[in-house]
Amino acid sequence: MSGAVAASSGAVAAAIAAAAAEQRRKEEEEMTSYNGNDLKGWEFKIVRACTRKFKTAEAVQKLCQEESKAGWELVEKFDDTRIRFKRRIEKRAGDRHLDIDPYRTQVSSVNATLLAVVLGILVLIGGSIGVFVAISR
Repeated sequence: MSGAVAASSGAVAAAIAAAAAEQRRKEEEEMTSYNGNDLKGWEFKIVRACTRKFKTAEAVQKLCQEESKAGWELVEKFDDTRIRFKRRIEKRAGDRHLDIDPYRTQVSSVNATLLAVVLGILVLIGGSIGVFVAISR
């Protein structure tokens, strides 16, 4: 029975994560409105971090300096994990001379320690639910 409870709680967590991802995607599409003239000759990207990497002004400034090497300009900061940039399409011509990926959209990967902690917490929650169900019988 505790396996079913753990699976159920995992499904609930997955559904919550999917709903949050959908909300972020919707926000990214609706936050800034563009007309045809705004888009002509421009390309856009959103740089994401798995943690609150863009919490400080210094971190945002560092990212903007790195992205400016490829001609990217700050459009907006959504939150501490997402920033939108734009650049003129003519800037593509210089991409091969860069020491960074001009189309990167992720600046930090999931740290193995952070992943292990999150998984450990989920296992503990699942186990606790299983124990609670077994005791309450």
